[in-house]
Amino acid sequence: MGTDLHAPLGQNRPAARRRNRRFSLAIVFASLAVVGILGLSLYAMRGDEALRQVATNVPPASKPEQVQPPSKPGQNPAQQQAGMPRSDPNSGANVERTLTDDGSVVTKYTPRSRDGSGPVMIGTQRIGQDPRVAAQPNDALLEDSPHGRLPIVGPGGQRPMDQYARPWSGARGTRIAIVVGGLGLSQTGTQRAIRDLPPSVTLAFAVSGNSLQRWMQEARRAGHEILIQVPFEPFDYPANDPGPGTLLTRMSAKDNLGRLHQAMGEITNYTGVMNYLGGRYLSDAAALEPVLRDISKRGLLFLDDGTSAQSKTAVVAKAIEAPHAFGDLTLDGQLQKDAILRKLDELERVAGRKGTAIGIASAFDESIDAIRQWSEEVSQRGIEIVGVSSLASESVGP
Repeated sequence: MGTDLHAPLGQNRPAARRRNRRFSLAIVFASLAVVGILGLSLYAMRGDEALRQVATNVPPASKPEQVQPPSKPGQNPAQQQAGMPRSDPNSGANVERTLTDDGSVVTKYTPRSRDGSGPVMIGTQRIGQDPRVAAQPNDALLEDSPHGRLPIVGPGGQRPMDQYARPWSGARGTRIAIVVGGLGLSQTGTQRAIRDLPPSVTLAFAVSGNSLQRWMQEARRAGHEILIQVPFEPFDYPANDPGPGTLLTRMSAKDNLGRLHQAMGEITNYTGVMNYLGGRYLSDAAALEPVLRDISKRGLLFLDDGTSAQSKTAVVAKAIEAPHAFGDLTLDGQLQKDAILRKLDELERVAGRKGTAIGIASAFDESIDAIRQWSEEVSQRGIEIVGVSSLASESVGP
């Protein structure tokens, strides 16, 4: 009987030993896992300053204040801290733009020597501002004058109409620019236009408006491209007076340029100038030429609102190779939302034929409501709303 009892036990001893070995290995692996976890925990609790600050919520110890050496003339502190002056990509080139017979612009680059002060860091040129600083002007594109700070072409050839332009997709589809003018004349209308209109809509500020600098900053932060709206002499002047500072055909070119510069100095960060009225002035090529030449020389575009059939803008602008554009339709001649929506549909048909179109409106409630509604629908039809500067070089006349 003893033999019968011990035989099964003897037969099961190898299996028992195998179970014991598996159990021992499991204990070993479990121990290693525990050791690993403890090691990671100790590593996370190491004497790292940033980790201790997060864990204890104690502010870091203050570092000794570092005094920066004074900046060199023409060099901002950020540039000096980087150890190398910065420059625009075109600072080592002469840039010549030529208008050909077919209306296209040929740009010629030829090398020119730098000032020999040593190596420079070339910054990448871009269309449009970084949105984080869109309300701040580029000081390199401004000059001081008795009329305030006026726009100029930068040392590397960069123009304000490029710096402050609203970037677009670059797609070869149908493009429409909507320009809403009269901003600054009414506080509620200006505020509503900036708040409710899509950022792709261009806003034009009347130079006779109020708080223009504040409104400009809000519009730029909201993503809008902006223009300044300058009063020009209409045919029925002075019965119809556009306001103070109006450019007049009977005045000398010097006086008219003084008034233009006074208007330009009101704000910054705009891509161009747009007329307010001005049928008589725009029809006088002799009066118009020095004004368009000055606008172009400063790297700005001129937008003719398209309301004067006798305008000489196209002839003069082509002759002096000035960036210019024309309004195709006035959208709110009839101040009713349904009528404005019909005009917007008509503008869409014009763009379908030409590839591009520009619509002009004012900052009335009915106009803002209609443009906002239409803008929400038009993108679904493959049409892109762009800043007016993107169409300026392609506009060849009304």
